[in-house]
Amino acid sequence: MPNISSRRTFLTVAGGAAAASLVPGWRANARSAAIMNSKFKLSVITDEISQDFGHALEVASKEFGFGYVEVRTLWDKNFVALSPQETAEAKRLLDKFNLRVTDVASPLFKTDWPGAPKSKYSPAKPEFGADFPFQKQDELLERSIEMAKALGTDRVRCFDFWRLEDPKPYLPAIYEKLQSASAKAAQKNISLLLENEFACNTATAAESAETLKHVTAPNFFLNWDPGNAAYRGEQAYPEGYAKLPKHRIHHMHCKDVVKKSDGTYEWAAMGHGLIDYISQFRNLLKDGYTGTMSLETHWRGAGTPEESTRQSWAGMKTQLQKAGAL
Repeated sequence: MPNISSRRTFLTVAGGAAAASLVPGWRANARSAAIMNSKFKLSVITDEISQDFGHALEVASKEFGFGYVEVRTLWDKNFVALSPQETAEAKRLLDKFNLRVTDVASPLFKTDWPGAPKSKYSPAKPEFGADFPFQKQDELLERSIEMAKALGTDRVRCFDFWRLEDPKPYLPAIYEKLQSASAKAAQKNISLLLENEFACNTATAAESAETLKHVTAPNFFLNWDPGNAAYRGEQAYPEGYAKLPKHRIHHMHCKDVVKKSDGTYEWAAMGHGLIDYISQFRNLLKDGYTGTMSLETHWRGAGTPEESTRQSWAGMKTQLQKAGAL
């Protein structure tokens, strides 16, 4: 179990706070963040700040002013690998900082589809501490549900398998797998949130709409990620968003991208990429969305995950203010 009170952790946190206090207006900004009022339920994926879960929660709560976090990896472990003692410590820390969990960011169905050609997006090494082949996906679903309940949420994120060059022959079976997984989750009062992931079969808004049309379970929703859609080459807003069934969007990830001279994409800080998030946020308000929304930085241009996420949040905060959502 991690030693949260270790001297090293204390010095890291204290040093960071001391450095931050030298920045003009930092304490005033921290106070204003603590009373921030948003029309969306704002969140951050904690490992985009730090693997030190306690420190990540402190930043999310006290500096960013969030009431929610999303949990993926903590203490260098995927959340599904936590021991009972570590799970209890995670819950204690969430309660300490008065934070709720939007959803558990499970790697469910982020694997190769059996019988299909191996995807070029299938990683050589596990991502985010997760290594679950197709044969273990049912077990992963059960474990994700168990951990969701332990951490106080009723939502589990999922995917729809590594992207195939020609997925059409396999899509009916993939849709059926998502439908059956939703039925199993429903028995435990859990909803599944499908993330449109640029490396999976549902990557764009257009593909999301098609998947949602075929997977009709009442507890199967979309985790809308404009950044992933843009990374796949789609105009995420307004073109992509217009295609989505708005009542099926139950969570959102926020990260930005830029297009390089060679036509490929790379991550950018919020407010410094090509996605019109200000108009996206305005349209969400118009459509009545008041749900959860997580900053998923991915960009590392500021040198460390924490500082990159801090700068990306500053950009996102400005965008939310201009959209009238703060």
